This record gives sequence, C-alpha cells and structure tokens, in this order.
Amino acid sequence: MRNIMIFAAILIGLGTFMAQMADKMSSASATSVPRQMAAVQAAAPQANNRSVSIPRDARGHFQTEGRIDGQRIAFMVDTGASVVALNETSAARFGLRPSRGDYNAKVTTANGTIKAARARIAMLDVGGLIVRDVDAMVLPDEALSENLLGLSFLSKLRRFEYANGQMVLEQ
Repeated sequence: MRNIMIFAAILIGLGTFMAQMADKMSSASATSVPRQMAAVQAAAPQANNRSVSIPRDARGHFQTEGRIDGQRIAFMVDTGASVVALNETSAARFGLRPSRGDYNAKVTTANGTIKAARARIAMLDVGGLIVRDVDAMVLPDEALSENLLGLSFLSKLRRFEYANGQMVLEQ
C-alpha cells in the first residue's frame, strides 16, 4: 500500500509538472501570434457548438459543477476515469442507493481495487452541455472523496482537450 501511495504521488507530481510545461509552451506560442490575427480568431463564430472552459485550480485539477435531475453536483474532470464516478453520499441525493449486493464491479483506483455498483444517469448537464444515458459507478465514500467526470460523459461530447491552461469541453 505504501508503494502504491508513493507511486501515485510521483504520478501526480509528474502530471502537475507536465501541465505547467504545457502551459508555458501554449502561452509562448500564443504570444507569437500577431494580435490582429488572435482577435480575428477569437471573433470567429462557432457554428452551433456549445463549449465550456474549465480553469485549472490551485492543485492543477479541473473542478466544475454539473447538474443531475436539476440538482448541483461538484465534479473533478478525470480523463483517466472510464466512467462517471459518484461517492455514496452524492449518489443518494439523486436517488441512486445501491444495495450491498449491487457492489459487484471491481474498480482499480490509485488506492487499490475497490468494489463499486453500476448505475446509469438519465441526464447529466455540465455548463449547458447535456448528455443523456450516462454510465456511472457508485463507490463507497471512503474510497472516493470527489466525484469524477469520466469518459462515459466526456466521450459523448464532440471534443475535450487541454488548451491554454484550461480544459475545454465542446458539444
């Protein structure tokens, strides 16, 4: 367990370092674009595309707010998570209360393997980007402190990318 925690800390440190390097590289390339050209690009309309830009927080993570059944829920965007992951407390607010027997899926996390319950979210809204019929997992509170916005949501968007220090989601 100690080795896993050390490995996870190294990965987090490396990820933060790489994100900072990407920021420096993107800001350097942005300053090389003439100002007139940048203004033209910014003014260009996006044909029927809705997008949300999520700034990086002090920890280097992308935190956002979503809505399930009209109720607010905080997420951390996690492109490494296969599905949307909710802790039990959050899931219960939306009527997702798996029984103990429903915890039959094995999920590998940075803290090891844990049992989770499969769930489905009818509609998930993040900044006006609405995705229906989203696969999710409910994990015990002690295994998941933050809800994760994973690929079961992100992959249904037109695109998602890290650009200019922000996570950009587009539908």
